[in-house]
Amino acid sequence: MKENLTLAWIATWFALVGQLVFFIIVASFTSEWRYVMWSFIVSMMAGVPCLIQTLRAQKKRNNLEV
Repeated sequence: MKENLTLAWIATWFALVGQLVFFIIVASFTSEWRYVMWSFIVSMMAGVPCLIQTLRAQKKRNNLEV
């Protein structure tokens, strides 16, 4: 089965940046800035492992193609 790294990169960047941007918008409307703090923690907990795994898969694919 072929891996879809494009989808993996999209999911990784959404986990790292997309959630944080979404909660910054929510916090700006509600004036509850604790949303940003908690979303940053959750974004890093979800995004960093995804980023590491996607980078490893990208390196593995690049080594197989060469």
